[in-house]
Amino acid sequence: MATEQGRKYRFAQFELDPAERTLFDGQRFVSLAPKVFDTLLMLVENQGRVLSKERMLKEVWQDSFVEENNLAQNISLIRKMLSETKSSRFIETVPKFGYRFVAEVDTVQDPQFGPEIIETTRAKVYLADIESSELYAPTSGPAISLAPIVPETRYVQNGDVNIAYQVLGEGPIDIVFVMGWVSHLEYFWKHHLFASFLEKLASFSRLILFDKRGTGLSDHVPLNQLPTLEQRMEDVHAVMDAVGSERAMLIGISEGGPMCSLFAATYPEKTTGLVMIGTYAKRIWDEDYPWAPTEQQREAFFDLIKHDWGGPVGIEERAPSMAYDKDFRDWWAEYLRMGASPGAALALTKMNAEIDVRPILPSIRVPTLVIHRKGDTCLKVEEGRYVASQIPESTYVELGGIDHLPFVGDQDEIIDEIRNFASSLKSADRFDRVLTTVMSIRLSDIEGFRRRKKLAGETPEFIQRQLSAFKGREVKYGNGELLAVFDGPARAIRCAQSIGRAADQTGMTIKTGLHTGECDVRDGHYTGFAVDLARMIANESDGSSLLVSRTVKDLVAGSGLEFDEFGRRSFENIDGEWRLFSVR
Repeated sequence: MATEQGRKYRFAQFELDPAERTLFDGQRFVSLAPKVFDTLLMLVENQGRVLSKERMLKEVWQDSFVEENNLAQNISLIRKMLSETKSSRFIETVPKFGYRFVAEVDTVQDPQFGPEIIETTRAKVYLADIESSELYAPTSGPAISLAPIVPETRYVQNGDVNIAYQVLGEGPIDIVFVMGWVSHLEYFWKHHLFASFLEKLASFSRLILFDKRGTGLSDHVPLNQLPTLEQRMEDVHAVMDAVGSERAMLIGISEGGPMCSLFAATYPEKTTGLVMIGTYAKRIWDEDYPWAPTEQQREAFFDLIKHDWGGPVGIEERAPSMAYDKDFRDWWAEYLRMGASPGAALALTKMNAEIDVRPILPSIRVPTLVIHRKGDTCLKVEEGRYVASQIPESTYVELGGIDHLPFVGDQDEIIDEIRNFASSLKSADRFDRVLTTVMSIRLSDIEGFRRRKKLAGETPEFIQRQLSAFKGREVKYGNGELLAVFDGPARAIRCAQSIGRAADQTGMTIKTGLHTGECDVRDGHYTGFAVDLARMIANESDGSSLLVSRTVKDLVAGSGLEFDEFGRRSFENIDGEWRLFSVR
């Protein structure tokens, strides 16, 4: 689009300068992506004329193949940037044809970049050329980079692993942002769409960002030690403690949703609210969850990671409206490379395929918002609907658009929903029902053990020692039975294994059962369905098998624990048939 040298356009309070590719609103220079700027310039230069969509797509994107949705998104962004209202119109939509710029435009000839603009602004902001990544700058006057200010990266140690985090904003509510799949804190800020999304969140919150262990700037770990859901929860805990956050609203993107849902159910006292965007409950198809990919489809994606990591893997599903934008493709490819090695990316993807949080969703008692775009091809809209339907009193919002990544497409729609949800949250509630992993242990010949050890009736020391080591809490002991609760199922299993080995050394036989579910808590006493089921599972053990429910098995994906199918059982006063597994 050729423009005569030195020509500028003025409309309302705005001045558009094609030579320097700037838009001035009377007080500041407005940041515009290159294609958005080109779209606005084409409309302004043709003020009063109807431009067809086909012509605009051809001239703005030239040789690139894009869909009409790209143009529609640019028009929407321009309208918002110009603060268009019904009474103050700039762009008119001509149904089924195209667009027309209807505001009055004055043309100003200023070939020498005269003093008027320089004196008004003192410093100018110039947009980067998408092809050369060089700044357009005049022959005089300083230039200011459009790059956002990247928050300082800090570290907190959780065990022997360092977790990288950033904090920005000073709003009244803490938000913990959990990105899906892989992440890299500093590459969040290297694309203006992602940076803009985070800055908008931080405008009404104190925003807390982090890289999960094994990805981004956090410590890399061996592939067999990539974080389970349980470890990811612990890392969130560590980051919240490091920044002094007692309660926070969690925002889980895609794969971040299952972890956030588990955190909210386990720690409702630390969760102000829960937001999940483009999320799911499980990642492998079955008859009860027919929207997930089949095992064959997952295998095909595993192969894609193996062979194509380093390029923009998965961009067609995650950001179809930007899939042919060279700048975005290059950023996405680099973001993935910096976020995880090929081996880590593959291991994480396989681990996530094993996760199933369906039994957890009804246990979430905090205010919950589920957002899903109707045209999402990465995670189908039915998955968002399902997740919301399983969470008591949740709010479900279905938006238009085809992009899975929330910062691509109309991000303001999503930001508005989150802002409204955050403003509706009330002060802390008291929660008497929590999600926990219950361990039931039946001890044989406990009376003989007491006589040999000269015990009066307290819990055997070797059990107390293991409970302490694995952060378990004894909640009941008597009549040869012990009940203990854990924040995470993997720790509960490893604790039970250690207790079993210690029991073998004493000559005592024990039967152990584990289940993760809801418990009612009153004055430190735990009752409810999860307690009853753990007891019944323990009764099924022959003393040589540590038995767990399928819920426990599905939640420890990636932990290295292995299981054998034990069988299906029905229990009195408990609906349904339960699949039990023995821990190897």
